[in-house]
Amino acid sequence: MNKEIIENIKAFVKERDWEQFHTSENLAKSISIEANELLELFQWSSDAKNVDRIKDELADIFIYSILLANKHGLNIEQIILEKIELNKKRYPKDKAKGNAKKYTEFE
Repeated sequence: MNKEIIENIKAFVKERDWEQFHTSENLAKSISIEANELLELFQWSSDAKNVDRIKDELADIFIYSILLANKHGLNIEQIILEKIELNKKRYPKDKAKGNAKKYTEFE
């Protein structure tokens, strides 16, 4: 993850003395709330028209996610790569290609 982005986020939070509110629980709740705000953009249509709103909601999700990862000393790139490797095992190409089944449904 770009260190400049992380430092900008941390500086923004510190300047406002918001660290006190950023418990793991609150950050997780905020991620969920922002994800639901993103989902709301698609509430009555499968195609959201306002790309700027999508950008805003995604940015909020990413910021809260970065803060939560940072709080727990997690390397974002590393945990993403680890998850991809796990998913490669859970979703082998020969079983997963072209379908949306969950890995627990594979025979």
